[in-house]
Amino acid sequence: MPARTGSLELKLEAILFAGGTPLSVKELTEKAGESDFRAVQRALRHLVRTYSSRQTSLEIRRVGDRYALQVREEFLPSVHSVQPIEIPPRTLKSLTLIAYHQPMLQSVLVKMVGEYAYQEVAELQSFGLIRAEPKGSTLELTTTGRFAEYFGIGSNRPEQIREFLAKKLGLPVAPDGAPSAALSEPTGPEGPPEPDAPAAPAPVEPA
Repeated sequence: MPARTGSLELKLEAILFAGGTPLSVKELTEKAGESDFRAVQRALRHLVRTYSSRQTSLEIRRVGDRYALQVREEFLPSVHSVQPIEIPPRTLKSLTLIAYHQPMLQSVLVKMVGEYAYQEVAELQSFGLIRAEPKGSTLELTTTGRFAEYFGIGSNRPEQIREFLAKKLGLPVAPDGAPSAALSEPTGPEGPPEPDAPAAPAPVEPA
């Protein structure tokens, strides 16, 4: 590996670590002070392969058109046992939409809340609150058992989560249990009610 490529890889690794959120090739190119995005793309591909071949709890993961340095999924339970979850209002809104409409395609979430949905999905995955499985050219999003536990819901079944959210947010429930249109627009509620836990943020009311 040429010294130049190796140096750029280390720089990108440091930026991803310090950034804490997924970054696009354009953003990484600017932050690294580079003029050629193709060199950044090559360095990123090599960095992804390097992490894949290492015995490490971290990975470089592509999220939409962005890249993130994050904990591998199998090590998330260990991290969550010592790291409290603090969910920003914008991320909480995306989580509400996913929980209410699950299984939900990431491409649909992007249409509802905008491009930042890619970052929100990555963060919610890192919290262990959602799963994201490949579905065609996008991802299918569902909540995890940790989501039900965190919000004090007695079941992880989508229909019961939907009923819980509808009741807490005062939304109408269709007779057949279908999702309400009230959560189908980007201007919907900020998120589900917060659990009674010291580490949790203050309650978020619907917009």
